[in-house]
Amino acid sequence: MSRVEEFEDLRPLLFSIAYRLLGSVSEAEDAVQETWLRHELSPTRPVSAKAYLSAVVTRVAIDVLRSARVRREEYVGPWFPEPLLDDPYEDPERSAELADSLSMASLLLLERLSPLERAVFVLREVFAYGFPEIASTVGRSQAACRQLAVRARRHMDAGRPRFDADRGEREKLAERFFGAIQEGDVDGLRDLLAADVSMAADSGGKAPRWARGFCGADQVSRVLAAVFPPFARIGGTVEPQRMNGQPGAIFRDRNGGVLNTWTLDILDGQIQAIRTVSNPDKLGHMGPVADAWAVMRETRQVRAEADWPAELTEFTEPPSPELPEP
Repeated sequence: MSRVEEFEDLRPLLFSIAYRLLGSVSEAEDAVQETWLRHELSPTRPVSAKAYLSAVVTRVAIDVLRSARVRREEYVGPWFPEPLLDDPYEDPERSAELADSLSMASLLLLERLSPLERAVFVLREVFAYGFPEIASTVGRSQAACRQLAVRARRHMDAGRPRFDADRGEREKLAERFFGAIQEGDVDGLRDLLAADVSMAADSGGKAPRWARGFCGADQVSRVLAAVFPPFARIGGTVEPQRMNGQPGAIFRDRNGGVLNTWTLDILDGQIQAIRTVSNPDKLGHMGPVADAWAVMRETRQVRAEADWPAELTEFTEPPSPELPEP
């Protein structure tokens, strides 16, 4: 097998490791490309291509993560991972771990770990690498790596998200949810939401967003019911999709451009959290990105021209938005 064939065979695994470490599709792809360059330029062939390439992509990702953590501290508003439609790596023996580690909630928990803790946790708990391999990868002793793994596992277990096990039931609930949004059904939405449901948006300061997140079934249901009618009036559509292994959707403008993505955390037959990503820098890998500001202006005009009930517009735009329209 040639080096190229060897690398391409392992590319899905390398991307999956890098994405879980970085929470970014673009940065993970760059890390994989850097790994290939180092592999191509190496004068010797490794005994185990999998061990060698996994170690290289992990080291590259750790370096990127250290600089990214500084940038994320200066990020405007909430920071969410870049949405991912499909994980290219499959392992039937690790399917549960792979699925859980891909969710937005799990990736946000990983953000709380140090770069080394995150690397050790992902390699050990998600991909089942042995401690000798992990120690060689991160440049620490096996004993130190075991301690890192214990600390990381303790942090993750303390906040680990739980989801309904039945994937089919989650998909049915999500279908009802997006149907109620399109119908502007406040009562129907309220029945699907947990009492303390939260809704937050990541725009990075580059797209419209609500000034603050919303909490509580009553407030969130009224906001959601107000969102879609004017959006649909100008040709906007909702495309249900699995997002990071969980039910979600892509919102598109009339031309099919990606406006934002939504992901839903579902437990005990109710939606616990809704996370939206509208930062255009995080959506380009899904296709052409819509002009969110133009869509906002159109929906404002539609609302101004229509006689919307007051209870459906009260929470749509806070009186003092944090981000002014350019």
